[in-house]
Amino acid sequence: MSLRTYLAATARILTQLRADRRTLVLISVVPSVLLTLLYFVYVDSAGGDVLFNRVAVSMMAILPMTMMFLVTSVAMLRERTSGTLERLWTTPTYRADLLFGYATAFSATAVVQILVLCAVGAWGLDVEVEAAWGWVVLVGLLDAFVGIALGLIVSAFARSEFQAVQFVPVVIIPQLFLCGLLVPRDQLPRALEVVGGVLPMSWGIDVVDELRTVADPSGDLTRNLVYLLCFGLVALVLAALTVPRRTR
Repeated sequence: MSLRTYLAATARILTQLRADRRTLVLISVVPSVLLTLLYFVYVDSAGGDVLFNRVAVSMMAILPMTMMFLVTSVAMLRERTSGTLERLWTTPTYRADLLFGYATAFSATAVVQILVLCAVGAWGLDVEVEAAWGWVVLVGLLDAFVGIALGLIVSAFARSEFQAVQFVPVVIIPQLFLCGLLVPRDQLPRALEVVGGVLPMSWGIDVVDELRTVADPSGDLTRNLVYLLCFGLVALVLAALTVPRRTR
């Protein structure tokens, strides 16, 4: 891996993102719109304010991972199908340069996404957490990073943008079912509880649930944050090892 080519790859991808307004809107605005829609789903129901607050805080971990997984996998497939990757391989660009450049560029846009999402939740929808909102921003960013890394891995196995989208029910939805949002994990069948406990979305949900109820985060929160970071880094390395050098 070369620092020069890594920085060049990051700058190129950021330039492309800046010119792609639809993708920028999808990343920065759509999660907040979905959270607002969820607010109106609960607003008139009995006890809806309490239930919405719990679900909304969980969405701070779920939406960034889901959105960045989808956007990154499709963007990487677009590079492959357009022939851009094959041209890059003729230059002194290593796989790690490109993949870490992607992760850095999309993580930078994820920062905007998380800040907008938390601002809308805290100031627009009166979402309340006991801990500082800075912790929520950090969790959302780490979840987005994991989503980016998973999206890059998936892009290595898909042959078209449509196939990349088809991985959403395989990679994201099972995590959504088992993370504890719908049913507390300790109430799931034992096998599903064990599986859910090792999924990155579950770690994010555990963290934001603690932030919602406890003002001073515990050691378990720090451990889960480290798990998320390590999972994202390992997934990113695997993506760098598996991305093909030719368009199939």
